[in-house]
Parts: sequence; structure tokens; C-alpha cells
Amino acid sequence: MRHLWAPWRMDYILKLKKKGCIFCLRSKRKDDRKNLVLYRGKHVFVMMNKYPYNNGHLMVVPLRHCVDLESLSPIESKELFDLLKVSMRALKASLLPHGYNIGVNIGKVGGAGEDHLHFHIVPRWAGDTNFMPVLGETKIVPDHLANTYQRLHSAFIDHLKNGTKRKGGEKK
Repeated sequence: MRHLWAPWRMDYILKLKKKGCIFCLRSKRKDDRKNLVLYRGKHVFVMMNKYPYNNGHLMVVPLRHCVDLESLSPIESKELFDLLKVSMRALKASLLPHGYNIGVNIGKVGGAGEDHLHFHIVPRWAGDTNFMPVLGETKIVPDHLANTYQRLHSAFIDHLKNGTKRKGGEKK
């Protein structure tokens, strides 16, 4: 059996948790920068992970407290998947990752906290796993959350304001 060691996550694990659903609480707060919320849609929002696995680790979350994929309305599903694509474009434009890990947390045992469904997008780079986490029990996240927030927020605004471009430069 192999083990994935993530000792940098211990701050999150040991931190005193506030009661209630973190996503419902965050979606109601107004200070997006402080709460790492990059974009608010009609039914879904995008936020950065405060305890990231990698620089630019995002979460795409329904505003409504949904426990599973089946409980999403067609409109929520469409916006969620559209924002997954926009998030990848923003990451690509801002951080130039070589690839992505995308996963969904469903249910408390599946990592969804208070049973609030959400997707993770973790940008990946060739060689981003090295000796530091293995030998030094240290994960290097090369940029401060505030800097990454500003870069990604600008990219979201650009992509959503200008529309997305296809190859050849024409708009969708």
C-alpha cells in the first residue's frame, strides 16, 4: 500500500472549526478577497482553497446546499460545469499549469464537510512532486494566496467579460 503524505494540511486538521457549512457561510460573506472567493455566479461560486495541495487550488461550489450530483437542477449543473471550464482557462492563463487534477467531494466521508457537494481543481506542473514533501515533510506552495488570488481574479474577469476564444481567435 502506498501513502500520500500531506503534513502541511495539519494546520487545517487541527484548526478549531466553526459550526455550520463552510461553503454556505462563505457564500454569504461580503469580503470576497478575504474569503478567497474569485467569482460568484447565479447558482455557483468559485473560491481558492485556503489550505491548497498546490498553488491555484480552486473549488467550484453550488450556492445552494446540495448533497449530491442528483440534487443539482439542470441550470445549476450547467453553470457548475461551465465554471469548471472557466476555472481551468483562468488557471491556464495565469499560472500555466501542465495539467490538472479535478475531483468531486460528495458526502462527509467523501470529504464534503457538512454534506455540501463541491469540485476541486488542482493545477499540476511537471516535477511539482519532489523530495521536499517526501524527505522534508514540507510542501512548497510558490506564491502567496493573496498574489495568486489577484492573478486568478483578473483572469476570471477577463474570461467572463470578453467571452472565451476558440483556436484562431474567434469568439464562441
